Amino acid sequence: MLKLFKRFRTRDWLFVLILCGFVVGQVYFDVTLPTYTAKTFNAMKNFSTIGEILSIGLTMLLFSIGSMACSIVVSYIATSLAVKFSARLRRSLFSKVQSFSFEETGKFSTASLLTRSTNDIQQVQMAIMMILRMAISAPLTAVWAIVKINASSSELTIASSLWIVILVTLLTTIFLLVLPKFKIVQKLTDKLNGVTRENMLGLRVVKAYNADTYQEKKFDTVNTDLTKTNLFVNRIMGLMQPAMMLVMNGITLTIYWLGASLLNSNTSNLDYPTMMAFSMLVMQVLMAFMILTMLFIMVPRASVSAKRINEVLQTPLSIMDPLNGSEEFKTQGEIEFKNVCFKYPGAEQCILQNISFKVKKGQTVAVIGSTGSGKSTLINLVPRFFDATEGEVLVDGVNVKNVTQENLRKRIGYIPQKGILFSGSVSDNIGYGVLSLSLDKMTEVASVAMADEFIINMEGGYNAEIAQGGKNVSGGQRQRLSIARAVAISPEIYIFDDSFSALDYTTDKAVRENLKHYTKTATSLIVAQRIGTILDADMIIVLEQGKIVGSGTHQELLHSCEVYREIALSQLSLEELGI
Repeated sequence: MLKLFKRFRTRDWLFVLILCGFVVGQVYFDVTLPTYTAKTFNAMKNFSTIGEILSIGLTMLLFSIGSMACSIVVSYIATSLAVKFSARLRRSLFSKVQSFSFEETGKFSTASLLTRSTNDIQQVQMAIMMILRMAISAPLTAVWAIVKINASSSELTIASSLWIVILVTLLTTIFLLVLPKFKIVQKLTDKLNGVTRENMLGLRVVKAYNADTYQEKKFDTVNTDLTKTNLFVNRIMGLMQPAMMLVMNGITLTIYWLGASLLNSNTSNLDYPTMMAFSMLVMQVLMAFMILTMLFIMVPRASVSAKRINEVLQTPLSIMDPLNGSEEFKTQGEIEFKNVCFKYPGAEQCILQNISFKVKKGQTVAVIGSTGSGKSTLINLVPRFFDATEGEVLVDGVNVKNVTQENLRKRIGYIPQKGILFSGSVSDNIGYGVLSLSLDKMTEVASVAMADEFIINMEGGYNAEIAQGGKNVSGGQRQRLSIARAVAISPEIYIFDDSFSALDYTTDKAVRENLKHYTKTATSLIVAQRIGTILDADMIIVLEQGKIVGSGTHQELLHSCEVYREIALSQLSLEELGI
């Protein structure tokens, strides 16, 4: 929690100081009121005039109004600070996740990041609100009231102190029991969110395999664990209210019994009005401890949440922009790999080994190989989704590590295998990487990707709504919209990560023909599984277990690379291959 408080701005601390001033005022009014209650009793006992009694009553009314006004201001400032701070915290967390590379993203599950961005921040917000409202006023009220109590009667003070010690002991015990459980609750919440999200994303598969019962059991297991943990925490917390009532009633009985004894003995200066004022002050002390009890409930859980938030915010980035500015490109689109090796964090062996090749401006280079050979990993090094462990990846002769990520990626049109679309309209998705895209340009790029065929049949055309994740369009349509989105930014480099896999042969051929003419001056890197997609590539690189085992044109590889020949023969006949 303390690390998060460091994120308070100077302006926030100024408001905290103002809040403290109103808290002191509120406590002063609350603690002083019992004194005027005693004065009222004494005035009535001494048969004071109506004017004197009304004067005391008016003072008490003003004190009550002052206390209420201070309370309203304190609540307003505390709520405003907590809500605005949590909004900034959510923004910081979102920005941090946005800056993550694939390496950092792999450290946190999607469900955990969602929980940290919502539930954890909500816990912190509620705790900050309570701390600002109560953490200052409760101890101040307790200390101020105890000082006044001690001045009233030392005998009653000692008796009341014993009960307060009992209360503190009970609260400490409860606190020590539940604190470890709060950490478990948040982790189980992550798991519950993960299972729920996984089930929703894979609902079609669940239905297809009649796996409803299996998924329900999986959910029930996590849900039961969370329920049991929450029940334990809430049952232990439930002991606090009976404990508070026991102490409050015990103190009340002790004050009345001991007070009555002192009054009857005539050995003390205690009188009835003082005893009543003492009773009211003790109740204020107990209320202060009750408020602190609420903080004991919220702060430990919020501390766990704050730690989880800090884990994300303090995660070091593996891919950083250069500190001393950024080198400039020649604006050509040449790509070169020099003795590149790459291994994932924690892995012992490199998944890519000694990769070297060069792609000239306007060339199309395809990468093919068996599953797990490192094809997608290789092309992901160009836009710096990963950084090479050894060697250099050069664009226009400049190491990609020596340029800003923004400057690099605005030159690259990236089309992933799984067409990712965002909620919004068709035009929003096609123009995703462009500040403004005219309708003519949008229609043109959609035509290149053969997307105009289905867009014009959608209700609303280019204004038709796309559901989250593009669930209301087919896989092939998502891929074509993704291709149109990349073409719209007119990049110098295109990266196709098996981006034609969901297209039928006819559409695949038509899209590639369109791209060949429309992007003839751009460089293209293509990862493909289908030989038919890469027959016309200027160079084909064959990967096997992270190593280049062949490179050349289609015809050259058919005769010089056995791995390529086997892949080709597994998909096409000898006649189709031209052998």
